[in-house]
Amino acid sequence: MDIFPLLVLLLSCRIEAVEGKMTLSPAALTVLRGDEARFTCSTSYTHWTIMVWLLDGSVVLTISKEGGVLPSLNPNVTAEKSFASKEDGWVFVLRSTERHNQGEVTCDLQGIDRKTARLLVQEKGSVKVSQDHKIAFKGQSVLFECEAAGWYPQPLLQWHVNDREVSQGEYNISSEESAKSLFTVTSNLNMTAAKSSQVDCLASVSALATPLKSGIRLTVVAEVVQDGDDCTVPLAVTACLAALLLLILLCVCTVLCYRQRRQATSPPATWFNQSVSGTGSVAEATGGEVNLGYSNEGCTDAVDGEVITGTRSQMDFVSFLKVPDVVSSSSLSLHRESQGQVHLEEESSNNIRRITTV
Repeated sequence: MDIFPLLVLLLSCRIEAVEGKMTLSPAALTVLRGDEARFTCSTSYTHWTIMVWLLDGSVVLTISKEGGVLPSLNPNVTAEKSFASKEDGWVFVLRSTERHNQGEVTCDLQGIDRKTARLLVQEKGSVKVSQDHKIAFKGQSVLFECEAAGWYPQPLLQWHVNDREVSQGEYNISSEESAKSLFTVTSNLNMTAAKSSQVDCLASVSALATPLKSGIRLTVVAEVVQDGDDCTVPLAVTACLAALLLLILLCVCTVLCYRQRRQATSPPATWFNQSVSGTGSVAEATGGEVNLGYSNEGCTDAVDGEVITGTRSQMDFVSFLKVPDVVSSSSLSLHRESQGQVHLEEESSNNIRRITTV
């Protein structure tokens, strides 16, 4: 009868231990340097009093069930109450991670249980393809160089051509580690220029959501593909030549038309002698000789009905003849007693021609 109470006590302790289970999540976390790291420690055991957080075995934060987060000497760590489940839990927050924070993260429920997780801190570097643009002839071999520097751990380097991954057998990779445990990776890609393409070099680590990318544009000149009876190029050349010949013909026609129009608007040169033509009626009426006066181009003699045309240069060939001092003519009404002169005036729409006999 004395054994029965002892068995009941042992059974109750076993049930209490099962009910007081503890979890730490995530079991492993990878972040980039400078990012925030979060771990959640929760338990269904209700009689815990103190929760201690450790980084690589060193205590960094203490939480009391009654008082909450106790003051810490490390300003980079803190904790928040977790409401994600019905269990009693706290979230450990490492605000800005550094490379030396990498290691084990431990949640210790004093006197009950402890769990450990793994923190990995990676570092993002840079990636650069030499040159920004390349020009090559079709069929020519082209070399591309890429460098990814300042990474931890060693980054994964890939080449893409027109957003398609290039097989690893088509390029080589070499890496070296610096004194600060940072990696520099270089790669060379040799390809044959077939058509104009976009070539990209990508570098990444597991904590990086999107790989870093650096690209270069490859332009292939003389890229002409002719299949069978494709006559696109000959037609294009013929069209260009035809357009050029048409332009030259148009220019020649314009010049000829302009010269023809200019010649048509110029007055014809006419040799004349007023002593013979167009002045007979005046000479007969006056009984003397005609004194040639001033004459403009294109004037019309209203008295005789004849056109006398000439230029100033042509007037040099007309000889001026001597005429009598006094002329009297009733037919022309040219005699003026006060002046002793006879004037003949002829007006046209554009010019006035005067013939004066003294």
